[in-house]
Amino acid sequence: MTAPTAHRGLLEWVSEVAALTTPDRVVWCDGSPLEWRRLTDGLVEAGTLVRLEKKPNSFWCASDPADTARDEDHTYLCTADEADAGPTGNWVDPLDMKIVMTEHYRGSMAGRTMYVVPFCLGPLTAEKPVLGVEITDSAYVVISLHVMTRAGSAALELFGEDAEFVRCLHSVGAPLKPGQADVPWPCDRTRYISQFPGERMIWSYGSGHGGNALLGIASVMARDEGWFAEHMLVLKLTSPHGTVHHIAAAFPSACGKTSLAMLEPSIPGWKVETLGDDVAWLRFGDDGRLYAVNPANGFSGVAPGTGWRTNPNAMRTLAEGNSVFTNVALTDDGDVWWEGCSDLAPDHLTSWRRDDWTPESAEPAAHPGARYRAPIAQCPVIAPERDDPGGVPISAIFFGGRRTTTVPLVAESFGWRHGVFLGATLSTETTGVVRRDPMAMLPFIGYHVGDYLQHWIDAGERTAKPPKIFYVNWFRRGDDGRLLWPGFGENARVLKWVVDRIEGHATAFHTPIGWVPGTKALDLRGLDPSSHWDIRQALTVDHDEWRAELPLIEQWFATIGDRLPTALHDELEALRRRLD
Repeated sequence: MTAPTAHRGLLEWVSEVAALTTPDRVVWCDGSPLEWRRLTDGLVEAGTLVRLEKKPNSFWCASDPADTARDEDHTYLCTADEADAGPTGNWVDPLDMKIVMTEHYRGSMAGRTMYVVPFCLGPLTAEKPVLGVEITDSAYVVISLHVMTRAGSAALELFGEDAEFVRCLHSVGAPLKPGQADVPWPCDRTRYISQFPGERMIWSYGSGHGGNALLGIASVMARDEGWFAEHMLVLKLTSPHGTVHHIAAAFPSACGKTSLAMLEPSIPGWKVETLGDDVAWLRFGDDGRLYAVNPANGFSGVAPGTGWRTNPNAMRTLAEGNSVFTNVALTDDGDVWWEGCSDLAPDHLTSWRRDDWTPESAEPAAHPGARYRAPIAQCPVIAPERDDPGGVPISAIFFGGRRTTTVPLVAESFGWRHGVFLGATLSTETTGVVRRDPMAMLPFIGYHVGDYLQHWIDAGERTAKPPKIFYVNWFRRGDDGRLLWPGFGENARVLKWVVDRIEGHATAFHTPIGWVPGTKALDLRGLDPSSHWDIRQALTVDHDEWRAELPLIEQWFATIGDRLPTALHDELEALRRRLD
C-alpha cells in the first residue's frame, strides 16, 4: 500500500526494517474500528483469541506458557558509557547489541505481515506530543496498542515531515516457511528488550507480548527536557465541601496501585475520580506547581486479586467490554475468571494453560501475572480533565511499598529533599526479603539511578511550590500476621488526612521518619472500635526497627556509588541523628 506520510525519516526506517526482516507485506495501521475488527477476527481464526460471549467486543488469550511477561533479566540498557547504565541497568555495548539483534531480525518476519503503528502518548492536542512508531509482526501487539495508546491516523498527522519520534521495533522471532502452519502464540525462546536511549530507540525480539520498555526511554527524554516520566497513578479527590486536590502515587507491583486509582471511598461525601493508573508525565507549570498528564489511553492491570470487593470500579470498567484478557481462565459460558474475581470459583474452567481446571486442581486457574487491557474512557469514575493537555496540578505525591513491619501506615516528609529520600529508599518485602525500588521505577529507569535521583532533587529546588510528599504502607501486620489496616475503600481515610495536612488543619506527631498522624487525627467513624488498637499499631514508629533499617539503606546507597546525590547521604545521616 502507499505510505500515508511524507515523513522522510519514518519512510526510510520502515524501508530498512522491511528489507532486513523480509515480511510478506507491509500494513500501515490507521487505528480504526474496522481495523480492530479485521485484526481480532484474524486472531480468532488463528486460535490466538477466543471471543467472549459475556462481554461485548472482548477476547480471551492464552500465551505460550514459556512466554508470560516482560523479562527483566533480558531487558538491556545500551548506553555508550557503561557507567551511565548504573547499578540497576543491565548494560550491553550499543554496537555489540545491534550486531547480535540484527542477525536475529534478519528474515524474522518472513511469511508474516509487518505492521507500522504510529502512536501518541498523551493527548493529541499537547503542545509537544510524545510520538512513537511500533513496527511489529504481531497483530496481538497492534490491538494492544489500539487499547493503550492514541494509535493510527490521528497520531500520524502529528508527524508532519520531520517530527521527532521514538522508534520501537518488535518481532516475535518466528518466521514462517511457505506452507508452514502457524501456532496460536508465536514466539522464540531467545528474547531481548534493548533500549538505546541516545537514539530514542527500542528493539524487542522473541516475546509475543511485544514489551518495549517505553517508560525507560521516556525517563531519559524527561531528564533531558526537564520533566518527569514516572510509574505513577493520578487521581482527583473532591471533599464534601467541593475542594479538589490531585494526587500522584508510585507503587511497585502488587501494592494497591490500580485499586487506589479507582478508589470507592468508604467515608461519606468524598469522591475519587481517576486520570490514570500506571504512568504519568509530570511538568512544572509557569505558576511553579507540578502538573500531571496520563499518557496512556487504557488500563493494563494485573487481574488476580481484582474483584468487586477490592476494586469495584475496575470490574465495572471491564463489564463494559472492548477488552483483552491475557492468561486468565475461560469459563464454559464464554466469560473470564481469575483468583479474587469472586469468592467462589466455577465448577469448571479452561485454565490459562488451556487445560481443564476445577476447584480441586493443584495449579491456579489464572497466571499470577495475568492481565486485562481496557479503554480508560469506559471507567465509571473517569475524571473529566483526563484529556487536558496542560495536565492537573498535583497537591501530593505518594510513595508506597509492601512492608509487614517498620514502615507506618502513612508519614509526611519534612520537605522535598526528605521526600525524595523516602522515594529513593522505597521498599517492598517479598518472602521476607526487602527489595529497594526507588520511586517504583527500578525496571524503568533509562539511565543511572544516581542521576535519576539527582534529577528529582534538582527539579524540586527550581520551584517554591512543590507538592507535599507522603510515604504509605497499607500492608503492616501484627505479631499474629493479621493486617492492621483494612485497606481498599478505607484508604480514603488516609487521603482525607493528607488533604487536611495540605490545607493546614490536621495534627501530626513529629517522628524520626516524618510527620505521622495519631488515631485521633484520622477519621475513623464507622469503623469497629475494636480495630482502633490495630490502627494505632499500624501508625507506630519503632525506633529499634528503624535502626535495623539503617544498614539496609546504607547497602542500597552503596550500590549507587559515587553518583549518589550528596543530599540523600545527608538525609540518611539526619535520620540516624533523629533516631539517636
